[in-house]
Amino acid sequence: MQEDIIIQISNRLKDIRKDKNITLQELADKAGVSKGMLSQVENNRTIPSLSVLLNLIKALNIDLNDFFRNINLQPTEKAIFRKKETYQSFEKENANGFLYQRLFTATFHEYHLDFILLTLLPGAERPFVSTDAFEFKYLLSGQVEYYIGNEKYVMEQGDSLFFDAGEMHNPVNTGSDPATMLVVYFFKQGK
Repeated sequence: MQEDIIIQISNRLKDIRKDKNITLQELADKAGVSKGMLSQVENNRTIPSLSVLLNLIKALNIDLNDFFRNINLQPTEKAIFRKKETYQSFEKENANGFLYQRLFTATFHEYHLDFILLTLLPGAERPFVSTDAFEFKYLLSGQVEYYIGNEKYVMEQGDSLFFDAGEMHNPVNTGSDPATMLVVYFFKQGK
């Protein structure tokens, strides 16, 4: 197994955009996609269609062969091991005090899996969101109230939650210390 191809492509898009000093908005406008969509692609929150990917590569003014030159398409390892220093930190728009670290991502059967370590700082806030995925949450430390639709789940260390993230949802850190949870997203392929 190797680093998933999708995350390699997402990282390559982001790296080239930053190397060329192009903002998210500039690239989105040039490629004919929304800034939010581009942010989701770059942060591996959504898989772009082939036409969107090709438009992004074209908008970056890079040769298709050069873009894919260092993308590893063949599995080379029998096991996947990651040192904590290699975890990828990323941000989401409109989320203050939400610290994300991507631990691992892979495609398994019909699901694309994304394993995230999420730290909620005291006072962290964001609007309610929905995701085209199922989500699993395991609270490693702290206290969180997790809102899904009209329901509230009070989580303490060691509690877990699994739900259809198509429902509007939002976690709230109710403690005075950071709350940390393991999050696993299950994205159905083709969505």
